[in-house]
Amino acid sequence: MERVLISGSAGFIGGYLTAELLRAGYAVTGLDNFSKYGVVSAPHDGHPGYRFVQGDATDTALLADLLADCDHFIAAAAMVGGIAYYHGYPYDLLAANARITASSCDAAIKAHRQGRLRKVTYLSSSMVFEQATSWPSREGQQQAIPPPASAYGFSRLAVEWFARAAWAQHQLPFTIVRPFNCVGVGERRSLLDSQVCSGDIKLAIGHVVPDLVAKVLKGQDPVRILGSGSQLRHYTYAGDLARGIAAAMSHPAALGEDFNLSSQAGTTVLELARLIWAKIKGPDVPLRVAHDPPFELDVQRRVPATDKARRLLGFEAATTLDQMLDEVIPWVAEAIEAGWL
Repeated sequence: MERVLISGSAGFIGGYLTAELLRAGYAVTGLDNFSKYGVVSAPHDGHPGYRFVQGDATDTALLADLLADCDHFIAAAAMVGGIAYYHGYPYDLLAANARITASSCDAAIKAHRQGRLRKVTYLSSSMVFEQATSWPSREGQQQAIPPPASAYGFSRLAVEWFARAAWAQHQLPFTIVRPFNCVGVGERRSLLDSQVCSGDIKLAIGHVVPDLVAKVLKGQDPVRILGSGSQLRHYTYAGDLARGIAAAMSHPAALGEDFNLSSQAGTTVLELARLIWAKIKGPDVPLRVAHDPPFELDVQRRVPATDKARRLLGFEAATTLDQMLDEVIPWVAEAIEAGWL
């Protein structure tokens, strides 16, 4: 049985990814320090193929020890919060993520040289395309446009440089994946995020889908949105992203490649608000919106090219936004009732 180490396994994407790999028959070791949400449990905690280690991804010796009997390493750990966190703590975020990435590479180089580790699959982000001026953003465009203006986006671009440098000097095999606008259940108020108010509602997560759902469920009317609402995103189901990451990890054609993992459908924030409102309030109740000043680094368009992942990995994100909302809305309602959001 092949074993995979996932750093950041208790995070939002990490939870979906762990479950996906266990379903696929891998043994999984998860590493997390619970710094984002605090101590949380997951449905797979008792799975016979799953081992969890509470620890920090900057602990290179611990990572190297865990990688000694692993075939694959998915380097998913990162310090990340909502949009307010990006603006409030840019240095902390940049410094922490550089330490995590360097530690991950150092441990993986050693494990590949001495053990059975075959490859590292690095999680980057759509934010590497933050400064794009033409769309769709294709793999490789990140090397031709100005670097991201945000510390978070720059830290994700740095992951890609680390991956390629570790290959160039140490022949550490790699694949890079870039999730776009992950949507799913299980995300809750981060310990890292500062409290930001939007009208009379405190933003729960700083991510647009759960925050808009929470606003409507809590009765905000008019619904307040950041900026004009014309910001375009490709919302992608976390379960689809987990499938895509698993495919990129295991597929021979992924070696040395980078992939955008995303839905092909683009939706503006205003269109998203209308969909959420209609599902909760009904199609006959008119939506009213009010506009808050946007954050300085609120990217207006993130539009991925997805053909490379389809062509080389056979991967497509099939879950529609309508289906995502049918899952997310009840979960947010339960989370509000439980005090998580």
